[in-house]
Amino acid sequence: MRALTFDNKREDWDGSTGMVLENVPEPRIATGEVDQVLIRVRYTGFCGSDRGIWSRKAFGDMVLGSLAAEGGSRRIFGHEMMGEVVAVGSAVRRVSVGDTVSTESHIVCGECYQCRRGEYHVCSNEKIIGISMDGCFADLVKLPERALWPTDLAAIRPEIASIQEPFGNAVHACQVRDLKGQSVAILGTGAIGQFAILVAKGLGARQVIGVEPDASRAAMAIRLGADAVVAPEAGEHAWSADPSLRGKILELTDGVGVDVALEMAGFNPSVNNAISVVRRGGTVVLFGVKNGDAVVQDLHRVVMNGIRLEGVVGRRLFSTWETTRRLLEDKSNGIEKAIWETILARGEETVVDMAHWDRARFEAVIDRHPKAILRWS
Repeated sequence: MRALTFDNKREDWDGSTGMVLENVPEPRIATGEVDQVLIRVRYTGFCGSDRGIWSRKAFGDMVLGSLAAEGGSRRIFGHEMMGEVVAVGSAVRRVSVGDTVSTESHIVCGECYQCRRGEYHVCSNEKIIGISMDGCFADLVKLPERALWPTDLAAIRPEIASIQEPFGNAVHACQVRDLKGQSVAILGTGAIGQFAILVAKGLGARQVIGVEPDASRAAMAIRLGADAVVAPEAGEHAWSADPSLRGKILELTDGVGVDVALEMAGFNPSVNNAISVVRRGGTVVLFGVKNGDAVVQDLHRVVMNGIRLEGVVGRRLFSTWETTRRLLEDKSNGIEKAIWETILARGEETVVDMAHWDRARFEAVIDRHPKAILRWS
């Protein structure tokens, strides 16, 4: 079968970029794998995490460490998908051959302290498909039944069905606090930030303000429903907040600041910008933070103003998915239509047919668009 891969026998992680399309053996459900499901992949989403892998700026330790633990050399990438079930293990009951499914990308153990408390999204022993185990950038993928999410293609476009997982990131971030009637700043309007604009509005936020330096992304944020977008400027240091940004946000919020600031960009100055624009007693949701150390510019303000910092990872299994389904299948809110027409540009260039894969052309696609979809079958 076809697959997009990295192989450390073929290339060095630090000395390479991209993904290689090659023919690899098909996965099979082996004797004893009673909970496993074989899925023929139809569409896959190309994520910000995949961009980090493509450029070798992220997840190298997880990819290489998991390969070493497996005694293997090749990793199949990809963790956002929609496909058709083609075979099931003997203990599988929730899905059947012919069903359409998406998948949770975090494969949890079900046995650690967090899992026993129902906190599956912070499992101590999780694996991430396409990173620490083989993923879905392939014609076939094998996954445990417990990770699968049945999807009704009569209610949702197939391209959108393949990106429920990243949309769920935005849903999880927006559910940290009840956003109904709240003012929200979204710092960083890449793909997940764009989803967050739609989700925040869909969950009843009264005001959504984007914070985005890129003019094209800022324009897209307005088309998606942001009430205003402001461009941050550089601070005194590489980690500093924009000294003028708080004033701009205060002008837009009657001198109060936003109730909730969603930090989606992952850069140190963006974290400090989020802290600076939230009101007293407000909440800063930290989703985009990258590896390594960061400087908190005004910890005194965090404490004395009673600001809550909330780290968010992945999606809550499966309550986030329930909300995701409701938001995407409800045509009255316009969310699915906005994703298809604005973020995915009706599939023009953003939906790439794997029958005509060309690495250089695809790299140009992900440079120009916040989100891309791969069509496998």
